[in-house]
Amino acid sequence: MKVLVDTGPLVALADPLDRDHLACKNFVRDHRGPLLTTWPVLTEFSHMSGSIRIALPLFRWIENGGIELLPMGIDELSVATDWMERYADRPMDLADASLVVAALNTGVTTVWTLDRNDFETYRLPNRKRFRLVEMT
Repeated sequence: MKVLVDTGPLVALADPLDRDHLACKNFVRDHRGPLLTTWPVLTEFSHMSGSIRIALPLFRWIENGGIELLPMGIDELSVATDWMERYADRPMDLADASLVVAALNTGVTTVWTLDRNDFETYRLPNRKRFRLVEMT
């Protein structure tokens, strides 16, 4: 099963001191199927990780095929901006909006996130809900 990956799980994966580190590590170990994310998510991860020492191993893992990076060009930015306007009261950030655009473009509506509130609120066309990954 293909899964879109949000920032929170990446931070938890990269930081062994994060409270969700073990659960995220176990998810990656057990998951069968592609993991997908976007450049805005990686940018947010880089900022939130707080340390290049923590970020570099995750970037190397991605470079070696751990996660597929989806394109984010001007067309995707335009659609993401529309979604950010739609959810300005939350507010929806660019990383989340890029995952909504990725869902629209790929048909993948399963999201691995630690920020369940937002993705439980966002609605795709026809009021379709995102399916959120359950970690054990």
